[in-house]
Amino acid sequence: MGLKDILNASKIRKENEGLKELMAPEMQDAISLNSYVAELEVKKEKLEHEVDKLSKSVEKLKKDAIFFEDALIYQDFGLYTPRYNFITAEEYKLQLDKIRTIQKDLIKNDLAISGNKNWTVDGSKSKGNKMLNDMKKLFLRAFNSDCEDVISKVKYSNYNMSLKKIHQSAESIEKLGKMMSFNITSKYINSKIDELHLAFEYQLKKQEEKDAQKAARAEQRELAKIQKELDEQRQKLEKEQTHYQTAYEHVKNQLNLHPNDSNLIAKLAELESHLEDIDHGLTNIDYRQANMKAGYVYIISNIGAFGENIYKIGMTRRLDPQDRIDELGDASVPFNFDVHAMIFSDDAPALEAALHRAFENKKLNMVNQRREFFNVTLDEIKEVVRNNFDQTVEFIDVPDAEQFRISQKMKQQIS
Repeated sequence: MGLKDILNASKIRKENEGLKELMAPEMQDAISLNSYVAELEVKKEKLEHEVDKLSKSVEKLKKDAIFFEDALIYQDFGLYTPRYNFITAEEYKLQLDKIRTIQKDLIKNDLAISGNKNWTVDGSKSKGNKMLNDMKKLFLRAFNSDCEDVISKVKYSNYNMSLKKIHQSAESIEKLGKMMSFNITSKYINSKIDELHLAFEYQLKKQEEKDAQKAARAEQRELAKIQKELDEQRQKLEKEQTHYQTAYEHVKNQLNLHPNDSNLIAKLAELESHLEDIDHGLTNIDYRQANMKAGYVYIISNIGAFGENIYKIGMTRRLDPQDRIDELGDASVPFNFDVHAMIFSDDAPALEAALHRAFENKKLNMVNQRREFFNVTLDEIKEVVRNNFDQTVEFIDVPDAEQFRISQKMKQQIS
């Protein structure tokens, strides 16, 4: 390499160093910018993560708000105290008609809504009165519509809220008619509240009568089944009685001819025993037909359907009480019922009622008295039965619950 080349290389090197010095700030800025962008990316990811968390929190709050709203409605649910004491639903209906007639009279006599009576339109008082009357009709129509909607939907769970809605509707009318000093009169509001009470109690009484009719029909069906069973059993026993009586007479005639025949003597004794059993069966049927209160009080459980310490205490007058238990264990429950005790009584309805009274405060359904399930222990039932009714009743402590227990084992194997 010549001197010239060396000088050129040195010159280029110096120029490059000069360029580096000139570019150093820009390079530093680029590095800083890249670092800043990377930092922003990290912040962005964190913010996205926070937004995702906040979105989930908002969704949870929405769900909690819905639950809280339901809880408030439930909290508002109080026990209703009847205002009226009519015996039949028809009496409630008649009283409802009277209340509605009173409301019509209040409207007719301009006592349903009050307001400014000195109003003029274009200097005309008659036009002003017409406008006032039109506004009254409009406000009353709105209030009546609100009340009708509330009253038609009233039930135990929303009764208190229904009362509030009627008052809130009246308050809304007052705010809308503030310029004309309009407000629903207390007489008219109270008449709507009376209508609410009556409508609610009318529904309750109708349901009570419906349940009573249903129970009466069930009782009639049960009596028809019992009568059919008794008739069929009587026919069967009488047929057997004729058969055995004929055989008895035949063997007796043979024994007269052969008095020392041991086989004939044994056969005659066997036939006499059968005839005695038949007589006993016929006597029992006569007793059951003469005394239709005779029957069985049963104590049963269904741990697969209802869990531990839930017992049904019921009554049946069937000849074979197990038929009734089998009916209860139909497709409406997942498992069959297990019998813990079967108590025969000359007055089964009275015994059943006495046991129900003993556990009155432990009923699962406190509203419908015909639901015969109780949250008690078997020891409590034993104590009441043995101390007050029958010390000889045998109880089965542990239910078979066969299908339930097998189902549990099968689930364990699957899991």
